[in-house]
Amino acid sequence: MKNTPFTQKHIALGAKMAEFAGYNMPISYSGINEEHHTVRSNAGVFDVSHMGEFILKGPKALDLIQRVTSNDASKLTDGKAQYSCLPNENGGIVDDLLVYCLKQNESYMLVVNASNIEKDWNWISKHNTDGVEMHNISDKTGLLAVQGPKAVQYLQPLTDMDITNLKYYTFTKGTFAGIENVIVSATGYTGAGGVEIYFEDKDNNAETIWNKIFEAGAAGGMKPIGLAARDTLRLEMGFALYGNDIDDTTSPLEAGLGWITKFTKDFTAREILEKQKTEGVTRKLVGLEMIDKGIPRHGYKIQNAEGEEIGYITSGTQAPSLGKAIGMAYVRKDFAAEGSDVFVIVRDKALKAQVVKMPFA
Repeated sequence: MKNTPFTQKHIALGAKMAEFAGYNMPISYSGINEEHHTVRSNAGVFDVSHMGEFILKGPKALDLIQRVTSNDASKLTDGKAQYSCLPNENGGIVDDLLVYCLKQNESYMLVVNASNIEKDWNWISKHNTDGVEMHNISDKTGLLAVQGPKAVQYLQPLTDMDITNLKYYTFTKGTFAGIENVIVSATGYTGAGGVEIYFEDKDNNAETIWNKIFEAGAAGGMKPIGLAARDTLRLEMGFALYGNDIDDTTSPLEAGLGWITKFTKDFTAREILEKQKTEGVTRKLVGLEMIDKGIPRHGYKIQNAEGEEIGYITSGTQAPSLGKAIGMAYVRKDFAAEGSDVFVIVRDKALKAQVVKMPFA
């Protein structure tokens, strides 16, 4: 297993550790519910240094990004970011990612899922027919996500950059906690506000940033948070997780990601996805709220009242903020309307659930 710059910090703090995407990662510290509520009401720090980062440079960098991603990156200006995905030839999703515009038409940073770093690098390289300069900086980049309504309040004294007024999906670059060339972005995955801090993992940067952040926020109740609470937080917001809710077999239109699929440009599988948009899809990713007692889990089958299989659960949990069991699922389109009743098969029992609008929280 690989370590992040903070692995020894997590172990020293007593975190429950486990392998995730090839990394030794903290799953929880004090417990999922407590950590979840800390982020929703205060602020928490996630080590997400396992994520992948690629730099694409040169006069053809934007052209390459336009070819391989579904969203329209030509709309990006310096300091703006965009959620997008990499469609495959069949209209499935190679990965979902963030595109950061470092310098318009010249330099971009792509942030990809940890489990897909090599896969994405190979996919983009395969389509790099114009000699775009590419750098995989994943192993030398540290990343902390400081999330929650009080996060920025704690962090603003650590920098001269104005992060208090950072709008969603924008970023700034400067000195943070005395470390130069740090990117601070507002592209969180929890729906609770806050920022992400990218820095070069060299010298004592990681140690300095970690210590300064907790010196700034510990008195106010800021805590380290594990990946388990990150999952419950993102699920309450209806944010897709690659490998669960989206993958190589699911299209962005099926996944409710039509808003990041722009047909104003040419890109991989455009014709397939355009046809899906015109003709409609046969299944849709929906939110489910359990009516009967039980928790929907990844892979559980879904039936209609007649016992016919109509879909499957992609993600599910007992939502800490809501006190109820929720899930995301692909269901046949005739059962995808809000208010539709379906049945989740839990240990051979058909438990009633209802399709609801996302986000849940």
